[in-house]
Amino acid sequence: MKNGMRQNAAVGEKTPKKPVNIAKAVIVLAIIIFLFIAVNSSFYRVEEQETAVVTMFGDVIRTDSAGLYFKIPFLQQVTKVDITVHGTGIGYAVNNDGQTFTVDTEGIMITSDFNLIDIDFYMEYRVSDPVAYLYNSGKPELILKNIALASIRSTVINYTVDDAMTTAKSQIQGEVKQKMQEALTEQDIGLQIVNITVQDAEPPTEAIVTAFKAVETAKQGKDTAINNAKQYQNEQIPAAEAEADRITQDAEATKQARIAEAEGQVARFNQMFEQYQLYPLITKQRLYYEALENILPGAKVIIDDGNTQTVLPLDSFSN
Repeated sequence: MKNGMRQNAAVGEKTPKKPVNIAKAVIVLAIIIFLFIAVNSSFYRVEEQETAVVTMFGDVIRTDSAGLYFKIPFLQQVTKVDITVHGTGIGYAVNNDGQTFTVDTEGIMITSDFNLIDIDFYMEYRVSDPVAYLYNSGKPELILKNIALASIRSTVINYTVDDAMTTAKSQIQGEVKQKMQEALTEQDIGLQIVNITVQDAEPPTEAIVTAFKAVETAKQGKDTAINNAKQYQNEQIPAAEAEADRITQDAEATKQARIAEAEGQVARFNQMFEQYQLYPLITKQRLYYEALENILPGAKVIIDDGNTQTVLPLDSFSN
């Protein structure tokens, strides 16, 4: 009996030691887990398209580019920022099914000739300053979009609706990009505009679309008529110039012929005048006879002294 009581007493003395061992094991396991977490969180990797911002007690310690780095666990925090180029639409959006739909509150605006136009842009941007991107504003992308809308509206209002839909697109893009760059520099939200392009520009309603199509058709008809007229002009002018050259050359040839003929007549007259001065009577008679030959070609000329009483024979009328 006494032996049994001693054994029970011995057993009762050993049982309190089990909770102590379990507590030690839990503490050791917790320390191991803590050390594992501490070591595991001390190293971080930054990818090529990222920049890491390291902070400690709310202050920025450094920024890290691509690579493997060490930080003080639990004291230093790392925020990774994607620095690749992103794109978004202005005036339209794409749903989860990949379908595009118009955002009227963004795309419809007024032009300088007080017409409405539905103009869509595609904007590309990137993070240029990760620290400013994280801490200088709460929603930098929203600020960027508001800057883009303000720049677009202040630019489009300086152009007519026809220019905005046709020839002035590249100029509008350049002006919008310049205004956005200036505004982003002033706001300092850590974002940089890469490019902004006009995707589409058209009237906002079907009735206006029909009217604009009619205007475009009329303009095309006008351009066609002008081109046809220019083509006809280009065909006729060379022909007219060639005809004018031919007439000028003919006139010049006639002029030279007349001059040569006149000079020949003058030379002949001078020769005759010289002969006349030497033999006036004979020259007069010769000129008289030559004139008769020219006036009465083929006529028979009978010369007498005017005193002869002779019946002259008549020629036959059958010839």
